[in-house]
Amino acid sequence: MVDVLARRDLPDPRAAVTTRGGVGDLVDLVAAGGVCVLTGAGMSTASGIPDYRGITGRARPANPMRHADFVASAANRRRYWARSLVGWKTFGEVEPNDGHHVVADLQRAGLVDRVITQNVDGLHQRAGSHDVVELHGTLATVSCLDCGATVDRADLQHRLRARNPQVAERVGVISADGDAHLVADADFVVVDCHCGGPYMPDVVFFGAGVRRSLVDACYRSVQDCRSLLVLGSSLFVWSGLRFVRRAAEHDRPVAIVNHGPTRGDDLSAIRLDDDLTDVLAVVRDRLVPTPAPVPGSPGPVPGSPPHRSASSGRRDAVAP
Repeated sequence: MVDVLARRDLPDPRAAVTTRGGVGDLVDLVAAGGVCVLTGAGMSTASGIPDYRGITGRARPANPMRHADFVASAANRRRYWARSLVGWKTFGEVEPNDGHHVVADLQRAGLVDRVITQNVDGLHQRAGSHDVVELHGTLATVSCLDCGATVDRADLQHRLRARNPQVAERVGVISADGDAHLVADADFVVVDCHCGGPYMPDVVFFGAGVRRSLVDACYRSVQDCRSLLVLGSSLFVWSGLRFVRRAAEHDRPVAIVNHGPTRGDDLSAIRLDDDLTDVLAVVRDRLVPTPAPVPGSPGPVPGSPPHRSASSGRRDAVAP
């Protein structure tokens, strides 16, 4: 994984975007089926999880943990787990947003073949998507660096709170990694595995690499698909950009829906700079039929929408 931390090197998310096509073109692309979806942090912002490189992401402090630093230093592990204890109070309770649900609906309808995500929040699965490839791992579990034992992150949270009640009540700015930015952590007590080894979240930290077998499986998915749909990613790190390039090399059309510029814009056939939940709502409403009422069921409430609304009343903001 490319280690990208210097904000001076990031594309300005406020820069003008050269759009291509409209939501109608995206509907036609998805209607053909065989879509491989690649999602980034922008997919989960509507759930309350910040992004990395959007306008709001640039405004927040940025000092993510590197893999080598976590492994090498007990002090760094203390800093990470103190921040994680505070951040998990919010991160552990977030729910899938309407965009996640639309992707799951399109997959159930047979239009989306594969979902690849750079996110570690597990929200695609909770929305109903299946066989999701988590490029950067998951925050749902942690593993011991010594014996390899794995435990649920929610269970570890209870143990961390019990040992650190004074830290648990602190407030910090949550990050896209699920931790929070804290000023002080010197009084934090780290909870280790029963064998005495340190726990590490099952995620790919900055400076570490995505497993080769996982990358190869994603390459095959991209090559086998009819099109690649990128949702909420600036594609600034190689871990996502490589799949856009692979799609282009194999003449698979690429559609990108993201606020602000991405590194894959020049390779896109369709480029929308609209809110992705609004766009996905239109795609779903045009392609996924409203389920027929079950005989004997009360049916929909009069005046209620046929689907879960993903646009919060702002669908008119999306160009046809």
